[in-house]
Amino acid sequence: MSTKKTDNRTGNAFVRFGRGFVNFFKRIGTGFSNVRQELKRVIWPTREKLIQTSVVVLVVIAVAAVLLTGIQYGAKYVLDKVGFYGTDKGEVSETTVLPSDESTSETSASETSVSEESADLSE
Repeated sequence: MSTKKTDNRTGNAFVRFGRGFVNFFKRIGTGFSNVRQELKRVIWPTREKLIQTSVVVLVVIAVAAVLLTGIQYGAKYVLDKVGFYGTDKGEVSETTVLPSDESTSETSASETSVSEESADLSE
């Protein structure tokens, strides 16, 4: 005799959805219990070791910050001396663009025509 496997997909859609919903939360619970078990296996550092490693990390960060700042100022000095920025001693030259005479003449011509029209209306 052959044995027939029961199909997990039997039942209506609501029953299947319910099973999936329950299984979803079972898997979440299993994940949390696995995390707890792993945290029990961790060898936590002592307070002294934690302070010691924290101080070492902070010192390394401070030294790196000083070195990078020095490199930045050194590179800026070299680029200024080479003339990369195009100005001497950090001076900035500005160029001012004035409007051309054509635009002012057009504006004044239109203003005069408007003033002539208003004078004609007042008479």
